[in-house]
Amino acid sequence: MSLLRQEISATSDTWVVKVGTRVLTREGGVLNEERVASLSAELHMLMNAGKKVVLVSSGAVGAGMGRLGIPKRPGDVSHLQAVAAVGQCRLMWAYDRSLKELGRPAAQILLTAQDLDHRTRYLNVRNTILSLFEYGAVPIINENDTVSVEELQTTFGDNDRLAALVTNLIRAPLLVILSDVAGLYDRDPADPTAQVVPTVTKIDDSIFDLVRDKATGLSKGGMASKIRAAKICTAAGENLIVAGGREPGTLARILAGEETGTLFVAQGAAVASWKRWIGYTVQPRGWITVDSGARKAVELQGRSLLPIGIVDVGGDFVKGDVVMIRDPQQAEFARGLVNYSADDARKIMGLKSEQIANTLGHRPYDEVVHRDNLALTV
Repeated sequence: MSLLRQEISATSDTWVVKVGTRVLTREGGVLNEERVASLSAELHMLMNAGKKVVLVSSGAVGAGMGRLGIPKRPGDVSHLQAVAAVGQCRLMWAYDRSLKELGRPAAQILLTAQDLDHRTRYLNVRNTILSLFEYGAVPIINENDTVSVEELQTTFGDNDRLAALVTNLIRAPLLVILSDVAGLYDRDPADPTAQVVPTVTKIDDSIFDLVRDKATGLSKGGMASKIRAAKICTAAGENLIVAGGREPGTLARILAGEETGTLFVAQGAAVASWKRWIGYTVQPRGWITVDSGARKAVELQGRSLLPIGIVDVGGDFVKGDVVMIRDPQQAEFARGLVNYSADDARKIMGLKSEQIANTLGHRPYDEVVHRDNLALTV
């Protein structure tokens, strides 16, 4: 047993569980309904233990292939979307049937990136999930494949990121990603001496190097997307575990505090909901490069971003959009809601705040990004 894992399990009242397509499907990509039933029983077990649980589930395309009798995954987007539309019904039917036998209602939530970008819709999703908890239901979330092109064209990763965003959305202390591999390995998993890394306390290049081909720099598989999801969760103060999902009982072992899979440990205190949305959910519309003095003021002294510290502006954003804030080496270290459009920001960059009115004819704000609307991402 691990004392750290026991503590995380005991104190995490809300869990997000993400299950990948390869865990839910048989050879050939067809949905494995017995695995769906087994997973449903594990979720029921967690809820009986007093945990609130959200499931982020892939598998719609595989379910559609089985329902339509298609032996091979379609290669074009329109047919993939059609198969996903059929499969989503089948997938939810499988979950609903399994959970109903256990006395649990299942609830379907289909999301697009725009749902989480828009603040009101973001809060509506959050409120819906919290209300479903009151009914003892299992919210089952998936990307809306019938309208989301990127999800279907990407072999791995999108639902890993979606699961991390949902974790931040409801401030869940723990995200568990059930994968077709046992965790993050210390070398190529094909190497018979490879071992699962039990704990990661800092996500840096050395961690990404474990899943990058040294010659091409490309990811060797889906683990890279899981590490990126871990960066989102741990930076916001939450924990993530990647563990094997093909064998039943994984969630029970995690609940018991057993050392299964790889634990990515939270970095610091939990981040406020507003700043999670700004820093880790909304897609930035542009970027602002600042000098080293401005980075120090924003990152270390908790200051607002003033125009005098800006050296470059990119993108075509408007007032109220989220922008990335970069240092002179183009490394992002923060994001924030901008008070000026890209055109106006270019006009006033490098100026003192009292000079804004002379350039624009008015000065609605002293700050380009106020510290209350700014989130550090390092």
